Amino acid sequence: MIILAIDTSTSACSAALWRDGVVLARRLRSMARGQSEALIPMVAEVMAEAGLDFAKIGSGGLDLLAVTVGPGAFTGLRIGLAAARGLALASGLPLAGVSTPLAVAASVPPAERVGRTILAAIDSRRDEAWVQAFDADLTPLGAVTALLPEQVAGLVAGPVVLAGDAAPRLMGRLPDAVLASSPGWPDAAMVAEVAAAQWAKGQSLPPEPLYLRPPDVTVT
Repeated sequence: MIILAIDTSTSACSAALWRDGVVLARRLRSMARGQSEALIPMVAEVMAEAGLDFAKIGSGGLDLLAVTVGPGAFTGLRIGLAAARGLALASGLPLAGVSTPLAVAASVPPAERVGRTILAAIDSRRDEAWVQAFDADLTPLGAVTALLPEQVAGLVAGPVVLAGDAAPRLMGRLPDAVLASSPGWPDAAMVAEVAAAQWAKGQSLPPEPLYLRPPDVTVT
């Protein structure tokens, strides 16, 4: 299975092509703004590098599109989902959603997960962080929720590995926590890997934004 995955849900922008456990091409840039201008050129670059185009569906072409659905930055989520939906509509390919905390947790190296709970912490750009706990096998231990740093201590017990762009803010709040060596944002290559596993099990999320609070600006 060949998957094109994209992510713009936090403070980075990435696109990757993945085939049966092998990353064919990847682009990733740390950026809090400007994803709308950067994303489609990244997609074009990874497609060209792998020698693929949207006219080739199945039989060696693309099989699935994947995108992170949040929670994350409102603007970033809209950019990624709009681009993914447009690509799906134009190509006729199926589109799978992947939660941002799971993509972050899955990026933690397996050796760092052993004997520890993974706590994915996403910057909400407010006082709270969006957090979700996973066991070493990436099974969720609860729903993603918005918590202030001082509220995190009661969420998990025992050794913890913190991952995500809000993870440094939580150090010191948990007595036996270490920071993951992985980047603090989702990597589209890992989004593709998670999407493949969920697609095979029929557990893909719908390509709809996962919001935990309303947008700051509304139309009246």
